[in-house]
Amino acid sequence: MRTFSRGMALAVLVCGSAAYADRNDIRITNLGNPSPVASAGSTTPSANFNAEANGDFRAFARTFAAVMTSANLMPPETLGHAGFSLNAELSVLGLPTPGREDGQVTIPTEGTPTNPLLLPSVHVRKGLPFSFELGARVGWIDRSDMFAATGELKWAVNEGFTWLPDIAVRAHVTRLMGNKDFDLTAAGLDFGVGKQFPLGGMVTLTPYGGLDLTGVAASTDTLDFDQARQRNTTTNPANPYAGLDNTGVYQEVKLMENINSRLYGGVRFIGGALQLGAEVSLSNQGFIEVANTQTGATRSRALPAVLGFSTTLGLDF
Repeated sequence: MRTFSRGMALAVLVCGSAAYADRNDIRITNLGNPSPVASAGSTTPSANFNAEANGDFRAFARTFAAVMTSANLMPPETLGHAGFSLNAELSVLGLPTPGREDGQVTIPTEGTPTNPLLLPSVHVRKGLPFSFELGARVGWIDRSDMFAATGELKWAVNEGFTWLPDIAVRAHVTRLMGNKDFDLTAAGLDFGVGKQFPLGGMVTLTPYGGLDLTGVAASTDTLDFDQARQRNTTTNPANPYAGLDNTGVYQEVKLMENINSRLYGGVRFIGGALQLGAEVSLSNQGFIEVANTQTGATRSRALPAVLGFSTTLGLDF
């Protein structure tokens, strides 16, 4: 009986976890259906129709990519071929005002999104020969089931000279995990400059700054915009939306056509093996062209900048 009870409790927890959605989880269909009619040849309006839904999806993708890639938290110098670093990090990010006008972007969350948004992370770095460094970061989107996983490779073009600054190039890729119905990936190149100043003994202070150019790619599966309808899982299990009205796909967001530029600056303190750091960043997203799927008209829409403040605490071996 005890084993049965434990099994039932575990089943309830698993099922409850799968059905539960927190306030910052993304429901992408809240952006609306880009198709004005329910199906081809029909005159019935689509459920949840939004004439600028494709533009709203692109604006959301670029903005959330800026959120995911808002922190660097390391100067351009590398750890050395035997070096290793483990850090706990926290980013505090200001979200834009919800809306469709210039300087506004709707983040289609299950509830009212927390603002500012917190993004705690764990960051691991390993030094390699020839001034290379390999890193990985996993960040949790607060009050959600989503994670941002980052892989990075840094090369210090110049480091360790007495009178010259350290210069490095970092390639990075970030993927949003735990999200439903859409894929979001950000990849780019980061150019950093900094200089380490010894304060005596084992203590150093390193101010740094840089420019990060990040491309954004996003796409969706076939979406059902009639939220009250149950999926068709019996007629065609491979495509549960086959033959259903009010379904659609957002226009793909392409990596090389959507570039965000991020300026950042920070300072790192090392005392013995202890690392402390703080950083401020501003991601500029520029303008996008938005097409109205009903009239065919296009307009230029300014996207808001994303401001972030990040801190780090860790050990440097």
